[in-house]
Amino acid sequence: MNIGAAAKLSGVNAKLIRHYESIGIIPKASRSESGYRTYSEADVHILSFVKRSRTLGFSMKEIKKLVSLWRNKARASSEVKTMATKHITEMEQKIHELQEMVKTLRHLAKNCHGDHRPDCPILNDLANQ
Repeated sequence: MNIGAAAKLSGVNAKLIRHYESIGIIPKASRSESGYRTYSEADVHILSFVKRSRTLGFSMKEIKKLVSLWRNKARASSEVKTMATKHITEMEQKIHELQEMVKTLRHLAKNCHGDHRPDCPILNDLANQ
């Protein structure tokens, strides 16, 4: 199938497909006699795998490793679990940091009068940090 069909089936746009190919996330596409890229169902499956991995927040470097592990039927699942567990820890840390930011901004917004006066605890806090 051509890149448009692969994009439609996988949900990954053509520009990203070319990018993933250029950085080695997916294998180089076969070429037709006229030079157009052609993709197989297996390629579409890899693209869907990459898309799902992205929705779970994995980095491109991590996804490249995950694709490699997925394609290697002799892999140990412990390596995949280790990657997932590390990713969970990183996401939990980011969530904690975001919650702290929200808490701080809520406090500042609550203490801002939001009227015609120039005094603003939000701007004062930003200037003092």
